[in-house]
Amino acid sequence: MLESASIPAAVPAPLLQVNHLHVGFGGQDVVKDLSFSIQAGEKLALVGESGSGKTITALSLLRLVGDAQLRGEALMGGRNLLQISEREIQAVRGDEIAVIFQEPMTALNPLLTMGAQIAEVLQLKRGMGDKEAWAQAVELLATTGIREPERRAGSYPHQLSGGQRQRAMIAMALASRPKLLIADEPTTALDVSLRGQILELLSDLQRQTGMAVLMITHDLPLVRHFADRVAVMEKGRLVEQGPVADVFAAPQHPYTQKLLASTPQRQVVARQPDAPAVLQTQGLQVSYATPLPGIRGWFRKGRFDALRGASMVLGRGQTLGVIGESGSGKSTLAQAILGLLPSQGELRIDQQSWQQPPQHNSASNQQLRRKVQVVFQDPFSSLSPRMTVQEIVGEGLQLAQPGLSAAQLREQVLAMLNEVGMTEVQFPELLDRYPHAFSGGQRQRLAIARALIVDPEILVLDEPTSALDVTIQQQVLALLQRLQRERGLSYLLITHDVAVIRAMAHEVLVMKDGEVVEAGEVMQVLDAPREAYTQRLMAASLELS
Repeated sequence: MLESASIPAAVPAPLLQVNHLHVGFGGQDVVKDLSFSIQAGEKLALVGESGSGKTITALSLLRLVGDAQLRGEALMGGRNLLQISEREIQAVRGDEIAVIFQEPMTALNPLLTMGAQIAEVLQLKRGMGDKEAWAQAVELLATTGIREPERRAGSYPHQLSGGQRQRAMIAMALASRPKLLIADEPTTALDVSLRGQILELLSDLQRQTGMAVLMITHDLPLVRHFADRVAVMEKGRLVEQGPVADVFAAPQHPYTQKLLASTPQRQVVARQPDAPAVLQTQGLQVSYATPLPGIRGWFRKGRFDALRGASMVLGRGQTLGVIGESGSGKSTLAQAILGLLPSQGELRIDQQSWQQPPQHNSASNQQLRRKVQVVFQDPFSSLSPRMTVQEIVGEGLQLAQPGLSAAQLREQVLAMLNEVGMTEVQFPELLDRYPHAFSGGQRQRLAIARALIVDPEILVLDEPTSALDVTIQQQVLALLQRLQRERGLSYLLITHDVAVIRAMAHEVLVMKDGEVVEAGEVMQVLDAPREAYTQRLMAASLELS
């Protein structure tokens, strides 16, 4: 008797099949001949540098990119999403494919409470009444791990922390029970503990609901811990894809190899124990008045101490790192040092103190503002979109040296731009360009030039690389290290990225709930932390490395 031949199991059809996708603007393609698929319940990571086409690709699937010319196929449920009617694609948005955007503060409506925003989705997509939608919104917030969901449903976005806003965005995306969730850099602006929590939450929800996840990210350690498969994009093309373990263990394409090798390198000047102090604080405190509940609030205010008893010394030419979770007081400390918040206790910059209130525009405070400058986390929002490069970089110099002629101002601005690696040879008509004409890394160089043009002694670096991909991050850190060596700059580096602290800092402060809980030489604190809180931060960092 002949044995019947075994029949191989049928491979299930993909949830989404993208074939030869082209996305163009003005006749020029920025995404070229892209093909990939996502199975139901699968987690696919789309990675690459800024400008590689990751976000454009994902948003094009829902036709959310204005004026884009789309060619190819994006097949889901037997339909080509690129060709169906506007009414049909609106039904797909939210119902079948939902999106979590990178920065929830700009994606959420500031005029509506979180409960109202989630309930609106439930009413539009699932036809619920007001009471049912509100109850379901509270339940969704609870599902994402937000404490006191009933109270938080009545909060506006600005009243939530970064992690809470991201959880609320996830709740909104899950409201219509999508088959595919697009997560666009969902953890970029979060500290290491929150990143781990959000990843764990997404994985749990994905297992519970069976939805597929397309994650767009430049964070390669995150991909290693989250995704099943990875697709790598370079300059609009897909250069490599496969199971995460295989690609990370043996990357085939030179670009993938470069991405995986891009880690911050420590190239700092040796610490000088006798370096003079350019910044000193002793018992620094920042407090806010808060309303009291009930009739007590009619007669007096409560007090919230955002910063309590912070003491530190920053030497000339050295870097002091500050790490801690969201809400630990890092940004409050930076604002006090920059003279943007009134404070109590001792705060001396090169033996001078801010005249209180620090916002007072006295001659003494103006002199201090030249000595301490800041580079913010997101250069796109910190640079005025209505000002040219000449105006952005030259503005501080005009205030500091009002007697400069137009020719002298232009000469100094160009010299400063050249020092941070931007020349008119690379960028024709550089001074007349606007911020939107540059990449993220180039905008951060402009922000550094703007800060350095007044020749400060201290730079406050507030998450200067968290919004940048790994290769650009490495370039910006190398630039900051070179400028410190050449100019003798002192840095107060605020970041949640332990790898950046290792690469840049001489000493480090660890903050929790407005207090400094541990301080010391950087390798000693990071490699052998004494406090339980620091140990938890380092453990969370290692998990995602």
